[in-house]
Amino acid sequence: VGPCEGIEMGDHLWVSRWILCRIAEEFNVVISFDPKPIPGDWNGAGCHTNISTHEMRKAGGYEHIEAAIAKMSKKHKEHIASYDPSGGEDNRRRLTGRHETASIDQFSSGVAHRGASIRIPRQVAADGYGYFEDRRPSSNADPYSVTDRIVRTICLDE
Repeated sequence: VGPCEGIEMGDHLWVSRWILCRIAEEFNVVISFDPKPIPGDWNGAGCHTNISTHEMRKAGGYEHIEAAIAKMSKKHKEHIASYDPSGGEDNRRRLTGRHETASIDQFSSGVAHRGASIRIPRQVAADGYGYFEDRRPSSNADPYSVTDRIVRTICLDE
């Protein structure tokens, strides 16, 4: 489990979850991947997803980052529906617009903005290339569904 490319990320996440559950079993601990297993005034748990393409990681890649974010802004509802196994309902409890979460109903992005749907790291903005972080996927997200939706939006224009 470690750095990987593309769809392999899903394999790594599922294996990590399995290892965590097996270790927890040994200690009689129950694991929940629910994004907000306990109701209340707190942020919950997400599966923030770092995204880049080859073009984004090269000098001048910032324009490709901005273009990808613009595409994602137009498909916000489709992304929300793909980002938890309940079509967005699990995330509705987490993405309230409070506690460094974006509102589930409104797309937002910004540099170093931990309360946005999409966060561009400060160093990426300074360097002019790199990656960005989608903060909307829930902790119980299917990583293959998340990757599918991102690729369809930013690479295939679907």
